[in-house]
Amino acid sequence: MQEETIRKSAIETLKTESDAVAKLVENIDDEFVTAVQHILACKGRIIVTGMGKSGHIGRKIAATLASTGTPAFFMHPAEAFHGDLGMVTDSDIVLALSNSGESAEVVNILPIIRRIGAQIIAMTGNRGSQLGQFANLVIDVGHEKEACPLGLAPTTSTTTTLAMGDAIAIATMSVRNFKAQDFALFHPGGALGRRLLLRVEDAMHSGEENPVVDGRKTAKDALFIMTEKGLGAVSVVDAAGKFIGILTDGIVRRALAKDYSFLDEAVENIMYTEPLTIRPEKLATEALSVMEKHKPRPITVLPVIDEEGVPIGMIHLTDLLKQGVV
Repeated sequence: MQEETIRKSAIETLKTESDAVAKLVENIDDEFVTAVQHILACKGRIIVTGMGKSGHIGRKIAATLASTGTPAFFMHPAEAFHGDLGMVTDSDIVLALSNSGESAEVVNILPIIRRIGAQIIAMTGNRGSQLGQFANLVIDVGHEKEACPLGLAPTTSTTTTLAMGDAIAIATMSVRNFKAQDFALFHPGGALGRRLLLRVEDAMHSGEENPVVDGRKTAKDALFIMTEKGLGAVSVVDAAGKFIGILTDGIVRRALAKDYSFLDEAVENIMYTEPLTIRPEKLATEALSVMEKHKPRPITVLPVIDEEGVPIGMIHLTDLLKQGVV
């Protein structure tokens, strides 16, 4: 009996909320379009405010706006009444959330916001409320019944407000032609940021860590350098310091399987002369792709060559994995 009650309640909740969200399509009217246009034209910030559950939703809306190219932050209405209104300027837009439109803490700061000169866009389910009357524009978030069986806990109303907030954010970023690279710029610590912003030069081993050997040196000399740097390979250069090939631990192992005489050979005689390389300005994801797609089997290291043909670094697969480029 208990299991059936749980399933029934959960299904009814989801259906009630999904139906309410679906009805929001009817509320994408001319006033919604005008509100988004005002947000796009705003010279200041979008200041989101709301009390209680609306406040929690407001924080999410502010965060979504900020991360998609619209400068925004959340202002608690009670704190605003005690000094935080100093953050509001006449160049800003205040996005005020209240399902009833009568939340005292929100309503009390509206006259001051109007006096400051900021525009007010209301997100409410009650256009005729005090908030609706004070606002320059009203975005209707619907007035469907709450999923709470008591009709008390904000459930459907917070879901529709959040959905409408997402609609605003996505509409603004679409008009701005906000791209994945722009999104990554505001998320440098996330996986997307690392994939889109990290370049080979940011992850490569350079300077003293860069394994390089003159092609006229012996394989033994190269082996010492390879062992010291610990990357399993060494870039080979000519007398002018230009890249001419690579010696890898794989080449060394295969040669050792035959005899040891190669150790006294010049590196240029036993190196691989047509290795894959990469430029320092390339994205780290491109380096990973080059490594993975190498035939007949993937490779783990790439020499980094500058525009003058000089090996300025080396990047290893483990460096990319450590940076989260996967």
